[in-house]
Amino acid sequence: MNYMTFAEQVKYVRATLLVSQTELAKMIGVSYPTLNRWETGKLEPSFLNRKKFEMFCKNKNIDFGDN
Repeated sequence: MNYMTFAEQVKYVRATLLVSQTELAKMIGVSYPTLNRWETGKLEPSFLNRKKFEMFCKNKNIDFGDN
């Protein structure tokens, strides 16, 4: 199984969309510092923010495979 951490998922989404942390934060509806902490693994998202992220990925047809 190829499991991605949440931080790796955030990096993957940014690389897929070719956007900066600032741009992705705006797209998802969170602050830049929040997104930065997610991507560096310093912070795990709240339940609601994780759902926001998941819905964003679903709407962009971004799939993480085994997750």
